[in-house]
Amino acid sequence: MMDILRAARSLQLPDWWVCAGFVRSKIWDTLHDYEERTPLSDVDVIYFDASNVNEDTEKQYEEQLNQIIPNIPWSVKNQARMHVVNDNPPYSSSTDAMSKFPETATALGLTLDNQDHVRLTAPCGIDDVLQIIIRPTPYFLENKHLAAIYEKRIVQKNFKGKWNKVTVISHK
Repeated sequence: MMDILRAARSLQLPDWWVCAGFVRSKIWDTLHDYEERTPLSDVDVIYFDASNVNEDTEKQYEEQLNQIIPNIPWSVKNQARMHVVNDNPPYSSSTDAMSKFPETATALGLTLDNQDHVRLTAPCGIDDVLQIIIRPTPYFLENKHLAAIYEKRIVQKNFKGKWNKVTVISHK
């Protein structure tokens, strides 16, 4: 995990975080006493740079990360443009964007300072991830039209199949 964080830091992106499943899955794997890490569909690196919202720039960052650590399914997204993709009001920061993720246990991010100190952001708190609960973020609960997206993710992500201690709370 530290190698991934160091690789992301090397890009020197503004307001950058490695987030979502990268953090949640490690915590849940540990709480389930798994000896091997659950495979990740991707490693989400997010940042916030309103001065350049060109999607091609994100692809260039992914290529740079692939040069540093190949065989990692990197996904780099500038949160200054993702509100358009997600049909949300503009985000003010990467942490604000994370607060709009579907699940509280996934609204987590790690960053690394220059002394290799890990920092955590958890705009919805850490209780759910530590208690192994999947529930909608307040943003998803407030916006009823997002219920179908949340429910579809529950099926697609197969949380209960990967981590048998998970409690899933429906959006309904």
